[in-house]
Parts: sequence; C-alpha cells; structure tokens
Amino acid sequence: MLILFFFAIAAPLLTQHSSQSQPKQASIASYSQFIEDVRSGTVDKVFIQDRTIIGVRNNGERFQTYNPDDPGLMGDLLNHKVTVTATPPKQPNVLLQALISWFPLLLLIGVYVYVMRRGLGGGMGGTGVMNFGRSQARKLEADQISVTFANVAGVEEAKEEVSELVEFLKNPNKYHHLGGRVPRGALMVGSPGTGKTLLAKAIAGEAGVPFFSISGSDFVEMFVGVGASRVRDMFKQAKEHAPCIIFIDEIDAVGRRRGAGMGGGNDEREQTLNQLLVEMDGFESDQGIIVIAATNRPDVLDPALLRPGRFDRQIVVPLPDVNGREQILEVHTSTMPLAQDIDLRTIARGTPGFSGADLANLANEAALLAARANVRQVTMALFERAKDKILMGAERRSMVMSEDEKLLTAYHESGHTIVGRLVPEHDPVHKVSIIPRGRALGVTLFLPEQDRFSQSKRRLESQIATLFGGRVAEQLIFGEDAVTTGAQNDIARATEIARNMVTKWGLSDKLGALAYGQDEDEPFLGQTMGQGQSRRFSPETGMQIDTEIRALINRNYERARTILTEQMKTLHAMATALMRYETLESEQIDAIMAGREPPPPQDGIRLGKHGRGNRPTDTTPTKKPRGGQIGPPAEQHL
Repeated sequence: MLILFFFAIAAPLLTQHSSQSQPKQASIASYSQFIEDVRSGTVDKVFIQDRTIIGVRNNGERFQTYNPDDPGLMGDLLNHKVTVTATPPKQPNVLLQALISWFPLLLLIGVYVYVMRRGLGGGMGGTGVMNFGRSQARKLEADQISVTFANVAGVEEAKEEVSELVEFLKNPNKYHHLGGRVPRGALMVGSPGTGKTLLAKAIAGEAGVPFFSISGSDFVEMFVGVGASRVRDMFKQAKEHAPCIIFIDEIDAVGRRRGAGMGGGNDEREQTLNQLLVEMDGFESDQGIIVIAATNRPDVLDPALLRPGRFDRQIVVPLPDVNGREQILEVHTSTMPLAQDIDLRTIARGTPGFSGADLANLANEAALLAARANVRQVTMALFERAKDKILMGAERRSMVMSEDEKLLTAYHESGHTIVGRLVPEHDPVHKVSIIPRGRALGVTLFLPEQDRFSQSKRRLESQIATLFGGRVAEQLIFGEDAVTTGAQNDIARATEIARNMVTKWGLSDKLGALAYGQDEDEPFLGQTMGQGQSRRFSPETGMQIDTEIRALINRNYERARTILTEQMKTLHAMATALMRYETLESEQIDAIMAGREPPPPQDGIRLGKHGRGNRPTDTTPTKKPRGGQIGPPAEQHL
C-alpha cells in the first residue's frame, strides 16, 4: 500500500516536471553553426535557459543548440545586435526529491509489512515465513472422518488390539475408575501398504475425535530448532482439542536411534526427538490424547521411544492371509460391476504376499482394463491380466526381437519351467512368457499354493536348481560359447540363497548350525560405529564358507543339467509352444509335461509381432546358431 501511495503522488509530479521542461519544437543546430550565424547577422534573437539556447533567425526559423559554457558568447550576441532573453535556472521540486530519497526506505518497509502479514496470517500448517516453528500437522474434525473399522479388512488381530483405544476415547472414566492406564502411545509396525494409516484413521472415526496427522519428515527443516518448536506446537494444539489422536507416519525419519551420526543434520534431528520424548512425558493419561505412530523399520527406533509410558505398545499389522485378502478384495470391489465368473476366493489364493495396497491396485488395474476394452463388467480374465501386469510388468509388444533372440529366450524360460516342475517342494508354475515385460525379455512366474512362513533346506536347494535351469538350457541347446548374459539375475539370486544357507541359517553339513558374520548395522544409527563391516570368523573359516557355497551351487547346477538332459524332448516341445503362443498358462504347461499337445489359450491364440498363424514353428535346432553371442533373454525372472 505504501508503494502504491508513493507512485500515486509521484506520477503527476513527474508528469508536470517533464511537461515544464519540454521546449517547443525546434531544429537542432551545432554550436559552431550557431556562432557563424550570429556573426553573419542571420540570428534575430535567442532564449537562454540553463545550458539550452533556442534561437530565431531573421526568416523566423527556430533552432536549438547546447551552450558549452563559452565566456565570449554574450559579447558576440550583443555586438551583432541579437536580442537576448535569459530565464533563471529551474528550481527542483522539493516534494519530488524527498519522495525519491525516501523511496528505498519505503520499499523496505513495504516488503517487511507484506512478509509479516503473510507469515502471521498463515494459521496452522501455513507456509508463511513466520510459520516455520508452527506445527505442520493436518487436522481432521470428527465429522470429516468417514473411515471406520468396517473399511479396514484383513487385520482382525490389529483391530482387536486397538479397540480398547477406541473405548478409552469414548468412555475414559471406565478405565480411571478401575485404576487402569491406557497406553499413551501405540506403535504400528508392518510392511508398506498393510493399512497402518488407514487403521489409525479408523480409530479416530470409530471414537469420533479429531485426528492430527503428520509425517516424521515434516518436523525437520533447514533451520535449527524448527523441529522441536513444531513438536511443542503440535502437542499444544492437541491439548486444546482433547480428546484426540496424533498420528505420526514414518516416525523412523525423526525417531532413529541417537548416537554417533555422520550427517550434518543429526543434531537437529536429535533435538526434535528429545522434544518429542519430553512432550510424551508431559501430558497425563487422563487428558485423552493418544499418540499413534507407524513405521516399517522398528529396529532403527531409539529405545527411549519404546519404553513404557511412551510407545509402550507395538501393534503388528501383518500382510493379510488368504481370508484377509478375500475380505480386502470384497471392500475394494464393492462398487465395481463384477461378472458372474468372478471368484474372489480364487483371486485371494492366487495373490500370496500381496498387501492391502497391492490388492487395491489389482482391483483398480482390472477396472482400468475393463474400461480400455469397453466392457460393462469386470471379468476373471481381466483380473488375471491385471495380476500379470503387477507381478511381471507391462507387456512391451512394440519391442522388436529377432527370431534367434526369441528362440533363445523360449529355451531359457522353458529350462526354468521344467526344472521348477520336477524338483521337490517348489512353487507351481503359474505362467511362462517370452513377451518382453518391464526390463525382462522373458518371464517365468511361480506362485505358491499357500502362504509360507519358513523355508526347508530341500525347498531352498530346489530354488537354486530352478534358477540355473535357464543357463543350463542355453548350454545344452546352443553350446558353451553361445550362452548369454541373461542369467545374471538368476546367478545373483542363487548365490545369495546359498550364502544365507551357509552363513545365516545353519544349513551346511560341514560348517554346522552356526551363524557366521553379523548383520551390517548402519553407521548412521550410531550402534556399531566402525564395526558394521567386521567379520567374526577366521580367514580359514572364510575359505571354508566359500567352498561350501560353491559346492551348493555346483551340486544344484548339475542337478538342473541332469533334469534337462533327461527331459530334452519336453524342452523342445515347450520351446516350440512358446514360439507359437508366446505365453503358456499352467494348464498348457501340464499338457506339455504329460507329453500331450498343449491346448490353445482360452482367449484365442496369441499372434506374434508379425501376425503368425496357428501353424507351429519347428524350433528344434539342427546346429548351433551362427553369429556368436545372442542378446540377453532376460535381465530378471520373477
């Protein structure tokens, strides 16, 4: 406003000044020409103002020139009878000069007032400069929360544990009368996507209390002391709106173990954590404030956070089992038009390891595929395609592959499939495809028949043999010199399994049931500074570990070679079917393993990139392909 006021006053003054100083139109003449005209008697009169000379010739022509402070000018004018009119120098506008001199100060005052008004008017969670120390928590009133326990499925045990928190918020006198104390804080622990945030919001929805939500990373800014100030402000607001719930998501961002951190922001984070600990001790249990936090890394949290009186209760929110997955699918498909062939139980059995977020994404992908196909209902086939897209990646049918590359990929994936079918305790093959998906040129997908919580030695060795099935198939069909880099991921995964069997799980016959080495603690946690990489075994034992790992790998590599050598006819048949159909389902794989002709896919025969027909291609090689190494068939196998 001050700046606008300044321009409102200065504009007319500037206009007036410019209009007064503007001379009448006249031609411009050089000073030397002016002197010649005066001496020749052609100049009748002149007007002098400051350094400007305006002259009039005898013929009435006007001209203008600049006076370079010539001391003999007046003598020449008077000697040649030129009429001279002089005006005093124009006095400067005092008000205008004052405004110009005060303008920088007025500008600074205006900017300061603007910043102050923006900073103080931001309110809770505002972005003004003065709001750095204000809490960034987002507040939801009770009537704004529509989530209840009915919207949370698949975590029945967790809902039972938090139900007493709801009862306390609704009827605190019941617990106070009996001398009980409800936990001040509850820590929800679980994998990403299991519904921790949804469950916390459902607690507030069931209890009908305000809900403050904030992320752990929102506490720390670039300025020192901001995090602690925000913690104080958040608890101050919570006390004003008690009873209520404070939910801190990803608390490991601010609640990591204190110690010898190596980052520059470590002290600021520790100050924030200390303030959080103080605030959780500073309110009484009868105030009706419950702090709920969520993390998927409880191992990195400071022990002071987990002691009784703070986050003294840990609520595990696990991945859902088959019943939980079915319930979650029912919630997410309740508004979808489902076809008659939809069986949510079957979908739940085929999605082990899926979290609630994964299942929500599965239902959404199926709906998107239905919209893309312009159908009115979501069918079972669309759910299968959506599941394949999530597990294996989107198809890249536009990718151009040579016939040699496709043939090698077909044998590579067939090797995985056959070995996986014939080794004991391995998950059944769900689908095998040579259609490029994601970063892979081919994919063999195994799905467990039920949820598994432990692994046997026999099962682990079967996994190693299956991982080497692709490389062995390349060697048997194309020769030692034609194997490709496509088994890179297979080799890395097999080596990791073998190393864990020897060093962590005690599954080595020679080294026994001992754990060699230790988990590498993060030095940023300050637990074992400089010791995270140490080995707790001798160099001789290290050599024995390497020998055992190599023996495990070699034994299962030869196991895969033996299986594929005995099943050479099946290997050729499966590669031929893959070249024809590009994707084989479990029913087709069963037929090939039984020596029968595989039936065509239920949704019609898949045509290749160039529109190949139904006639199978003879893919049994009579000699090794020329041209050296063929491109990698896959960077990864799921």
